Parts: sequence; C-alpha cells; structure tokens
Amino acid sequence: MLKAGVLGAGHLGKIHLKLLKQSEQFELAGFYDPDDTNANSVEKEFGYRRFQDLEALIDEVDVVDIVTPTLNHFDCARMAIERGKHIFIEKPITKTVEEAERIRDLVKKHGVKGQVGHVERFNPAFLAVKDKIHNPMFIETHRLAEFNPRGTDVPVVLDLMIHDLDIILSVVNSPVKEVRSSGVSVISDTPDIANARIVFENGCVANLTSSRISLKNMRKSRFFQKDAYISVDFLEKKNEVVRMKDAPENPDEFAMILQNAEGIKKQIYFENPEVVQNNAILDELDSFAQAIEEDSTPIVSLRQGTEALKLAYQIIANF
Repeated sequence: MLKAGVLGAGHLGKIHLKLLKQSEQFELAGFYDPDDTNANSVEKEFGYRRFQDLEALIDEVDVVDIVTPTLNHFDCARMAIERGKHIFIEKPITKTVEEAERIRDLVKKHGVKGQVGHVERFNPAFLAVKDKIHNPMFIETHRLAEFNPRGTDVPVVLDLMIHDLDIILSVVNSPVKEVRSSGVSVISDTPDIANARIVFENGCVANLTSSRISLKNMRKSRFFQKDAYISVDFLEKKNEVVRMKDAPENPDEFAMILQNAEGIKKQIYFENPEVVQNNAILDELDSFAQAIEEDSTPIVSLRQGTEALKLAYQIIANF
C-alpha cells in the first residue's frame, strides 16, 4: 500500500482526502495547507492529520497529491520529485508549458512517475464508448457551467475547455494543423466564454464551446466518424451510438432505412452501451497507484497533460 499526502485542502482537496482515505491502494498520511483557518477547520471537522511543514509531509509519503492552485503546481511538484516522490497533479498540469516540460524532465531524471488529473477520462459514459471511437472526422463539444467565482483567476479555456481538449487529443491520432478561436470576458478579467475550431493534419475538425456564465450546466461531446455517430453526456453520464450499415435485401418492417442519391441503402442501428457507475476521481487515483506498482505508463501521462496545456495556450493566443 502506498502512503499518500495531499497538498491543498480546498474544495477539491477535501474530496481527494476523503477518497484517499477510502482507497484500498493508499494509506493517507495527511495534508498540508498554508491557510491556517481552512487547515484547522479541515483537521477539526474530518480528523485528517495536518502537517505544519510542507517538506515534512513530502518526506513521509510515497505519493504527493497536488491539489493546490495552478500557480503553485510547479514548485510543489519540483520539491516532491527531487525528494524521489511520485506525483499526482491536478489539471492543468502547470501554469506554463515551460513548467510542464521541466516537470517531465525532473520525473525522468529522478525515476518517479506522474499523472495529471484529467478526470473526464474516467467518466463512466466515456469509458463505455471510448473503444468505439475510431478515426473521428468531426467533433463537437459544449461545456457550459453556471457562474462560480472559484476558477475565474484563469481563462475559461484553462478552467473548463481543457477537459475536452484532453479527451479530443486522446482519440484523435494526428498532429494539430490549425487553431482558430475567440473569447469574451463578461464578468471576469479573463475570458468567460470561448469557442475554438481545431483542424488536425488528418482532416479531423473539432469545434469546442465553453462558458462559465451559462444559465444551465452542460457537458456534452459528439463524435462523427465513418458510418457512426457517438454522443457522450459527461454530466448526466449517458451515451448513444448510432451506426449505419448496408441494409439487408429484406429489412424488418420497422427498420430505419436511408437511401442516398446513388441509391445505396443504409440501415440505422441505435445502441446505448452500458454505463457502469463509478467514482471517477477515486478511479483515477487508484489507476495511478496501479501504474506505480506495475511500473507502467499512467492513463493520463505528464506528456498528455502537457499537450493539452500547449493546445489550450494556442487557443488563448488566438483570442
């Protein structure tokens, strides 16, 4: 069992503390948070051990779970890695691409592992269909959220859209060719609404929209590929697969048949792959433990986290 410590006991940090306590893969050592008021409250309410010194926590554990504000990710990660600790680091991996690249170099130098907290990779609705997504040629995503002051210190691209960027990069096996985007600041000092159009070298086009000032929450992605359409609702944890196959000579009377201008007939089939409910955050943490134990590549690697960050900054640069 791996001994883990959490850096940061804010909203998400509390969730990580609770789940690490529940996990059969980890032994929770405790947490460090420089905010005395918050840290004392968490210690008193939940009984987790509070470390007064950051280095003391790092020295006592095998895995450092970094759930601090993004500005602090690099410094925390560097300190942990240089002490020979594995790191789980929340998204986005760091504030800058340069910091992300330095973390990757440090991990390689010190022989430890790192995973980035792109939790939507573990969403059960996506897990149920990811193996059915093959060479998509058009992708459309909408990630809309009601306003919440938490997270507005960064553009909506780094706050929300980066989830979809990581998902898209995980299913499109092609370099990015072109990025066009627009962003508008409505309430915050940074863009609250953003749209991006990404063209890949293989011809795939992805159109993404993110907003953190919506009247309703929505997290939907649609993948279009040869003879299939796949829809994933990350919020409601639902999915749908619509396939088209050559129509049989004598179709069932209730079959849905389409015929194109050339006279080719296709039959439409509807599928709803079973969604096995899970706790995505617990699963991503446990998957990291498995990668450490098996000496395998984490499901969301530092390289993938870096690529998502690079693409996010390409989008921001085009505003």
